[in-house]
Amino acid sequence: MDYSLLLSGEYKWEAVGGYSKPIPGYEGPESAHRPGSLQSSDQDRGALGAPEVENTPASTEKDKLMTSINRMPVLFIGHGSPMNAIEDNEYSRTWKDLGKTLPTPKAVLCISAHWETRGTGVTAMARPRTIHDFYGFPRELNEMQYPAPGSSELVDLVKKSVKSIEVTEDQEWGFDHGSWSVLCCMYPDASIPVVQLSLNRDLPEEFHYALGRELEPLREEGILILGSGNMVHNLRLASYEGGSYDWATAFDASLKKWILAGEHEQVVHYERYGKPAELSVNSAEHYLPLLYVLGASVKDDEVEFYNEQVMMGSISMRSVKLG
Repeated sequence: MDYSLLLSGEYKWEAVGGYSKPIPGYEGPESAHRPGSLQSSDQDRGALGAPEVENTPASTEKDKLMTSINRMPVLFIGHGSPMNAIEDNEYSRTWKDLGKTLPTPKAVLCISAHWETRGTGVTAMARPRTIHDFYGFPRELNEMQYPAPGSSELVDLVKKSVKSIEVTEDQEWGFDHGSWSVLCCMYPDASIPVVQLSLNRDLPEEFHYALGRELEPLREEGILILGSGNMVHNLRLASYEGGSYDWATAFDASLKKWILAGEHEQVVHYERYGKPAELSVNSAEHYLPLLYVLGASVKDDEVEFYNEQVMMGSISMRSVKLG
């Protein structure tokens, strides 16, 4: 792919066709994927108090036992350009290999950078649509479909597991390119049920991590928790002239160090890292899915990285598997 087209404006990474609506009073993300509020007449379950973030994943009695052979790993994918869905490159080949080597999940719970909401929602329809939340890309990409089924069972599991906030069933969204561009490589036959969980932009970073901790038991049920975004993501400063910014490679390397050391507090409170973090995390929607994945990890999880590079100067393709 000629990334100069993306930067020149011929390719646009933004929502079209009325898929997205601005969040009233919210000016944060650079991404245009801003669906409207999830409506519910019920009050959120209980008061939200900021949870303490530990330097290691949640420690429970279950963690002290031998790692269950049935426990699914958790996975964060740096998804980059939607074109990776149809191109044969090192990124898509890695995703294909992961689909072949990971234990086959009963279902996938995907947290994508491209579904931001007021409130927390899950896709609850039986047959989610494939959303082409971009324009200017080749017809082959715009015509691509990922017809994986939804899962009412997984929706119920998520709602039972998350007790800190109400999870609303959504009947309008579907699979945005943060999910289907990766899943079409991992599971091309689209036979594994998929549910998306939205990014609640009312919540600060530590709450996203805490929600991940609440979702951890789903791993024992054969559910693959998949975060899709980019650890470093700043399209405004992207370049196609080769190389990468020092701040981008520095922050990407710090994230690797913190994840390997189980220092999740550093990852959650990235702002302590100063300007490199500010530029790298930017509007945060591509960063937040990582917090769910780390929150859903446990102390005994082995850590493995993939696609360890920064492309276009300011986009990290780094992916990580825990477990």
